[in-house]
Amino acid sequence: QVQVVESGGGLVQAGGSLSLSCEVSGSAIRIVAMGWYRQAPGKQRELVAQVTSGGSTNYLDSVKGRFTISRDYAGNPVYLQMNSLKPEDTAVYTCNVRGYVGTIQGDYWGQGTQVTVSS
Repeated sequence: QVQVVESGGGLVQAGGSLSLSCEVSGSAIRIVAMGWYRQAPGKQRELVAQVTSGGSTNYLDSVKGRFTISRDYAGNPVYLQMNSLKPEDTAVYTCNVRGYVGTIQGDYWGQGTQVTVSS
């Protein structure tokens, strides 16, 4: 069984910083990509940042230059450093792990962590 465990998040004033971490454990999984999604009330879930097993990254346009996704040398855990936070960054952030267990590809999700940015 694959387990995805997140930590970090919380409350910060606008302009501040927060960091999130995500670690996957359990069944042997060949990770294809790990990333963070967020969902604010009344809005659709959106991909914030992602890093592939090859080290490629992609970011939501609105967080480019402010957020940085990085990973441990082994590719796990993955970190999201969030700087210059804005009230519109307020959302539940959830870690996603895409990978193969055996020959079966799947998406595995963390429990979500709240990020609240006050104005």
